[in-house]
Amino acid sequence: MNIETIDKNFSQTVPGDGGTVFFDVSSPPFTVHGLMRDETGYYRLPHRIAEQTNTGVAALNLHTAGGRVRFCTDADRIVLRAAMRSVAKMPHFALTGSAGFDLYADGVYRGTFVPPMDLETGYTAALDLGKGGLREITVHFPLYSGVTKLELGFPAGSRLTPAAPYATPLPVVYYGSSITQGGCASRPGNAYQNVLSRLLSCDHLNLGFSGSALGEARMADYIAGLAMSAFVLDYDHNAPTPTHLRRTHAAFFAAVRERNPTLPILLLSRPQPNPNDEELERREIIRHTWETAARNGDEHVFFIDGADMLRLFGGDGGTVDNCHPNDLGFACMAQALLPVLKAVLR
Repeated sequence: MNIETIDKNFSQTVPGDGGTVFFDVSSPPFTVHGLMRDETGYYRLPHRIAEQTNTGVAALNLHTAGGRVRFCTDADRIVLRAAMRSVAKMPHFALTGSAGFDLYADGVYRGTFVPPMDLETGYTAALDLGKGGLREITVHFPLYSGVTKLELGFPAGSRLTPAAPYATPLPVVYYGSSITQGGCASRPGNAYQNVLSRLLSCDHLNLGFSGSALGEARMADYIAGLAMSAFVLDYDHNAPTPTHLRRTHAAFFAAVRERNPTLPILLLSRPQPNPNDEELERREIIRHTWETAARNGDEHVFFIDGADMLRLFGGDGGTVDNCHPNDLGFACMAQALLPVLKAVLR
């Protein structure tokens, strides 16, 4: 028997009420953050930059990790209609995280537009918010899937206005691995960058590329040219060897620092509460980049130990596979970065 016939809370049926008016979120009063868009859909990097980096980045550039749409409405019901170019389905990663959309109203989680298990090219889902007057809405895009078009529907006569700008409009830029991209949060709003964005009212750009963040000079050069409020460097997991990490890490940092002399830069080691010998070696490579910069008078560089992050309250319960954080692990990461980012963005 289908679970939806037993428990109505698992049902994602969208009744055809005929009174819903749809809008493409690429036009005002909606604002889309963390993503670019052309006739093919949404993406995170200029295609030319992604293709010049590596084939993995070129493919994953079409994933919408970190994307958000913001607006205000007094609607008591919102219907989402998404067209998608790709859907990632993995045994250890909830489909709500890889392919779902989360909705927050005035900073409070109100529900997920849950995708169906047979999702291939898009879906329609609805959330009832109840009466409440004008509310600021943030909808988080999927972490590991591609979106070509997103429409939101509201009851006829609903009020729609722009959201207030972020308190920190220049984005915090994150570069790193699958963990940076958001694997394996149960839903997009729980990826640590999205958590920090809501807590600090700051825009951000997620440049996490699963298995493909190799610290290339092309990527460093692109990031160095971005207008940003802070930069988080976190690609330890994708450096194939400690030797590769040693060869690229300090050089990546230096390339960004040269063009951004006072930019706050956070250097992260992998979130592993029980590091083995190789992981300890990698941590020391990253620490060395920080120590060298600080010794040379850099007052805007910070080191965050990944082992300490998960030890906050997650420990070895903070991952799904001893590598990718679960929601608890991402909450630990957000709490570890929060005081540093709060101080430097002030």
